[in-house]
Amino acid sequence: MKTLTSRILTALSMVLFSSTSAFAASCDPVTADEAVKAEDARYAAQTGNDFAAMEKLYSPDLVYVHSSAVVDNKQSYIDSMRSGTVQYKVMRRSDVVVRTFGCVAILTGNGDYDVSVNGKDMNVKLRFHSIWQKKDGQLQYISWQSTRLP
Repeated sequence: MKTLTSRILTALSMVLFSSTSAFAASCDPVTADEAVKAEDARYAAQTGNDFAAMEKLYSPDLVYVHSSAVVDNKQSYIDSMRSGTVQYKVMRRSDVVVRTFGCVAILTGNGDYDVSVNGKDMNVKLRFHSIWQKKDGQLQYISWQSTRLP
């Protein structure tokens, strides 16, 4: 029994290792500069209501967790702006740190956004993670998580 368990664990390890290697090989490395430029493009698209750019930049798998705990996917997030429910007027960020992990870049920083939600203007100050993945030579926005600053 001990030998069978050992063989199964060895086989599982080989499968997991080969899967990880295959994933890494299909992944395009991203630089911090590329990630910052992609985030700049996202900010420009959102403040300019450039829905075609948003469609291109946002991954079909986007998970956007607002500071209110509301969760959007790509379509619901774009639709909230297209309908006028949410309008980004000014988006500023500071204290940004970019970490890259192969094809993934994680930006962490502070945000100061002037937005209108359901016709109500507000200023929102946040701490955020913005995550991008480079696939097939293109960066795609895959995740956002934010928390309001006191």
